[in-house]
Amino acid sequence: MIEEVILAKGHPNITGRHKTTIEVTRETEISIRADCVIGIRANKAVVDLCPELKRHLLSGGQIEVIILVGSERFSFTAYGSPKLKLSSDREIVFRKSSYVDDRTIAIRSTAAAKDVPRSMINLLRRGEDITIKIRALC
Repeated sequence: MIEEVILAKGHPNITGRHKTTIEVTRETEISIRADCVIGIRANKAVVDLCPELKRHLLSGGQIEVIILVGSERFSFTAYGSPKLKLSSDREIVFRKSSYVDDRTIAIRSTAAAKDVPRSMINLLRRGEDITIKIRALC
């Protein structure tokens, strides 16, 4: 099984209100306007993904994304695309749309930041750790 694990931290300015994207960043601070960001200080960006996962995504493969915060769990699916650049060294962005830029890891996501349970967002606002598991689906 191809699986990538990203570790990050919560931040008081996390709101999880964005309607079309979910983002994790290596930045150490965010403003209240960063309503798609659910984690900062990430240990990886899209450029750091393992070659096997990159190949899966570039072939248009489907992924499952599992978000863990404390005892809370939330998951969704998304798809890769041959158009992905996978070159950002700062961010990872999951998109409901088919828009692609250097930060995009997957498109046609079944969730956006606004879909993350409020109980999980509240934990992240308190600075809790977040683990994001990305699994390739056949």
